Amino acid sequence: MCMETLPAKEAFDPTVEIGAENLDMKILADEEAFELRKRLDKVLLNFDLYFSCAVKHCNYDICGVTAMDDFLIKFFPAVHERKLHAKENNYCKYDDQTLQLFTSSLYLAALVASFGASKACSVLGRQPTILLASAFFLFGAAFSCAASQKWMLILGRILFGIGVGFGNESVPLFLTEIAPIEHRGAVNILFQLFITVGILIANLVNYATSSIHPSGWRISLGLAGIPALILFLGSLVITETPASLVERGNEAEGKAALLKIRGVDDVEAEFEQIKMACDQARQVKHPFKKLMKRSSMPPLIIGILMQVFQQFTGINAIMFYAPVLFQTVGFKNDASLLSAVITGTVNVLSTFVSIYAVDKAGRRKLLLQACIQMFICQAAIGGILAVHLKTTGTIDKGLAGVVVVLVCLFVMSFAWSWGPLGWLIPSETFPLETRTAGFAFAVSSNMLFTFIIAQVFLSMLCNMQAYIFFFFAAWIVAMGLFVVYLLPETKGVPIDAMVERVWKQHPVWKKFMDDAGPKSYEMA
Repeated sequence: MCMETLPAKEAFDPTVEIGAENLDMKILADEEAFELRKRLDKVLLNFDLYFSCAVKHCNYDICGVTAMDDFLIKFFPAVHERKLHAKENNYCKYDDQTLQLFTSSLYLAALVASFGASKACSVLGRQPTILLASAFFLFGAAFSCAASQKWMLILGRILFGIGVGFGNESVPLFLTEIAPIEHRGAVNILFQLFITVGILIANLVNYATSSIHPSGWRISLGLAGIPALILFLGSLVITETPASLVERGNEAEGKAALLKIRGVDDVEAEFEQIKMACDQARQVKHPFKKLMKRSSMPPLIIGILMQVFQQFTGINAIMFYAPVLFQTVGFKNDASLLSAVITGTVNVLSTFVSIYAVDKAGRRKLLLQACIQMFICQAAIGGILAVHLKTTGTIDKGLAGVVVVLVCLFVMSFAWSWGPLGWLIPSETFPLETRTAGFAFAVSSNMLFTFIIAQVFLSMLCNMQAYIFFFFAAWIVAMGLFVVYLLPETKGVPIDAMVERVWKQHPVWKKFMDDAGPKSYEMA
């Protein structure tokens, strides 16, 4: 019966109109439809997470390519010639400033690009910035693969770097802003998980293509376009974050996005918190200027130091020297592949430990435990190599086996601590009004010190030899003291409540919060 046929002023009784049994069936159907919508929304959320994290597959490892003879002959013939006639030295095999500068130039491009990415995140949103990152990766892969002259190779490298800058700025922010509070750490660490998977895949691809002459290096660099293409297509359909939408004045779309990613009907409390944070953010017209104020120093200092310390753990020293150690044990020509597979697999599996533990044990416990484990490994490796491995010759296979185990233990501890948490903590501690600007400083700091390490590490290894491991061990001590005295715990704290619940409560940082301005709002 149509509604128009009902008598005026007569109340509509659905049990009369469609029957009680039919009404029960209709209610059941509505509930099933609601549950189906929730499941679909969760699928779409997982889709968002997958494709946003896929950005890290695009950060293709060129270090394996620079070791290929065909690549060196074409672009760096002098390096190749010196390699052929170089005197064997366990610590100085690959020391070349020109090659180091080329390899590390990506990080300079990423450093500069991160500030442009900050502006793009604020003006365009997180999702379009991820789209731009994938486009830069695609162009970088195309130029690198097709390079016939050095300028094309350098241009491709710069485009890769811009993609890294845009991706590293937008993806952690995206993950932090869409994640529920109780799982924010685990969701954000998906970013690092895809880094580890990307490293493993890149190493395997480089190993496989190294025997393809003379174009194996072209295949390696060209295949970087595959994850970039996947990311490009995925970024066309992922959901923008509610905070970004509301910040840019799209409140209705922001609420719809929040309903979608949470999969529940009641999001009013969280949405009001986002609106209040956005209202406060709109009052700040110059976020970079705001960052220089005293009250902005705590998250800025923490964000920068987390990135600096991540690079000074010595992970590069460990990962570089692993193939030499595997070769010493007796794996010979298969040493590079075995090293890549074993350390890469340990890296991936240990990241799952962080995903599981970060929202249960907290950030500080993971970092402190890792400092102890990494210090022991670095000091032990340095001691063994200093006593038993000279500039020529090898060490006893038994000792080499011990060092291989220590390498795996070091990679394991890094993968569940400073690797992922170096990105997580800076992405969750800045208030909305300085979030993109502050995180740009964190990303650029990471790129700057990655560049410095990449540029000087091989020279340091050549000059310091085994004592380079003691150098990084000393940095790990400093990192542990930093965590104990300066790093607050952020587990379970809403990202828009950090000022009130974290910085104003910390014994050191609360002294900086006198001019913090309006109070941050917390969820009821």
